Amino acid sequence: MKIGFIGCGNMASAIIGGILKNGIYADTDIYGMDLSKEAAQRAHQKYNINIVDSDAELAKQVDLLVLSVKPQYYEDVIGNIRDFVTEEQIIITIAPGKTLKWLREEFAKHVKIVRAMPNTPAQVGEGMTALCTNAYVTDAELESVKKIFSGIGKYEIVQEDLMDTVTAVSGSSPAYVFMMIEAMADAAVMGGMQRAQAYEFAAQAVAGSAKMVLETGRHPADLKDMVCSPRGTTIEAVKVLEERGFRSALIEGMCACMDKAAKM
Repeated sequence: MKIGFIGCGNMASAIIGGILKNGIYADTDIYGMDLSKEAAQRAHQKYNINIVDSDAELAKQVDLLVLSVKPQYYEDVIGNIRDFVTEEQIIITIAPGKTLKWLREEFAKHVKIVRAMPNTPAQVGEGMTALCTNAYVTDAELESVKKIFSGIGKYEIVQEDLMDTVTAVSGSSPAYVFMMIEAMADAAVMGGMQRAQAYEFAAQAVAGSAKMVLETGRHPADLKDMVCSPRGTTIEAVKVLEERGFRSALIEGMCACMDKAAKM
């Protein structure tokens, strides 16, 4: 199978790296195109993939096509490839807000479409991707898509009406976590710790806590209670966080994210 990427930015690079690292496909099977010649050249130098000069040329050469550009460019890109895409090809999109219905109308033909919503931890093999398909994608074709995204972490099949929720809870959420790590490190610096060491302590605490949720199967509130000793330091911090609206701020931010995704 030949795979093409329109757009060779960070997410495309992460997916390509996962494909190659896990031996899913060879570099000779991967094609890329980017309006930025520098981005295309970086992808070629890093992964030795084939680079082509136009969207249309790429669409003619591959079996599976990944639209890895920003949502605002989708209409133009689809317009460039519409006449060259066939009903046998698989189209993967990674843009929030671009529904299967919208995509079908833009292509103006029966095409096999998979919506994917990965996140930036894909760059270190710890991504989380949601997948949903239209009716033209077969079970065997979906297995091929799953194999690709298994190279960058975990994936789940979801209903399309949950994709905006996925954007908030997974696609955008690394930004919230990075903000929390930065704030934790700032507090540690105030306490006298060197910044590099503060980032290491904060990031490892977040990584370990997430692993406990995933591997123990225990409710996050139960795990939180484990750390909160009577009259202890942790419950004092939790009290202040609750007073300052820590959880409600996260919930409201994610709801704003979902609303924005739905309008894109």
